[in-house]
Amino acid sequence: MSGLLLVLLVALIFVVLYQVARSSEMVARIQGEEVFDKKRNKILAFSMLVLMVAFFVGIYACHRYMMPLMAPQAASDHGKNYDFMFFVTLMVTGFIFVLTQILLFWFAYKYQRTGEKVPFHFAHSTKLELVWTTIPAIAMAVLVAIGLKAWFTMTSEAPKGAMQIEIVGKQFNWISRYPGPDGVLGKRYFTNINDKDNILGLDWKDQKNMDDIIVPNGELRLIKDKPVELLIGSRDVIHDVGLSHFRMKMDAVPGITSRLWFTPIITTEEMKKITGNENFVYELSCDQMCGKGHYSMRAVIIVETQAEHDAWLAKQQSYYAQNHTTEAPAAEAPKVDSAKSITMNIK
Repeated sequence: MSGLLLVLLVALIFVVLYQVARSSEMVARIQGEEVFDKKRNKILAFSMLVLMVAFFVGIYACHRYMMPLMAPQAASDHGKNYDFMFFVTLMVTGFIFVLTQILLFWFAYKYQRTGEKVPFHFAHSTKLELVWTTIPAIAMAVLVAIGLKAWFTMTSEAPKGAMQIEIVGKQFNWISRYPGPDGVLGKRYFTNINDKDNILGLDWKDQKNMDDIIVPNGELRLIKDKPVELLIGSRDVIHDVGLSHFRMKMDAVPGITSRLWFTPIITTEEMKKITGNENFVYELSCDQMCGKGHYSMRAVIIVETQAEHDAWLAKQQSYYAQNHTTEAPAAEAPKVDSAKSITMNIK
């Protein structure tokens, strides 16, 4: 029923538009084509100014009440630089956008056809070409330079003492690996991967792997004000580590280890207060279409204090211990009283 009503509504709109067009033709014949054309141009020109105002009001309302232009406060040191870069880009491009749109609508009003003005035509202007080529080129060069500086900083060598976490993507979840007490991640090979007891292909001949901790659901535990370097890879197809609140992203490519580092500056609990959302969580998302389950490929990120992280780490069992329980030391045999044993043997 609703579909039929929609069809009838569309048909009615077409009928109304057709009748309006016919009425315009009749008015033009009565008043004369030239007089009617001037009135119509004047109405259309004025409507362009009304449309311009409605256009800018709509943009403001959209970003003020529906979809904020800026994301929540950046939660990393690099993120603050990226927000500055975005702000500069927005100001430059926004100024040009507003200026050109105002001129576009104003010209439609100012230079409406009245039959009294004679247009001026010119084929070429070298000065004008230089202006609108040179200025945008310089502006783009500055913006690119700022972007390259931010990129080289993000992918540069991590500060000394930074914690390392390996994050590996697979269809359709993340796997994270933390170094144990030795503070070093052991070697791994893709030929060793199996989903039963070695999901990352750790090399058990490497002693540095014996205390590594693997979290299958990809949860990231980061420490406030401590640099962290992410070692990023993939088990199958191309994924992408998306850290929107930290303003970071990096492709996870099979056979290649990508790296990026940053310093978290706001804990999860602090961000809950900033956003006013008690259920707020930092999220690790896949920002590269990787298959039919792409939409569900996410993990939780927890930014905590050093003490909270140490307490969590102390409760974790190494991945080697989880999958080699049979190799654990045998329990000691119960002690037997020798006098009772002799008595029992005699009997």
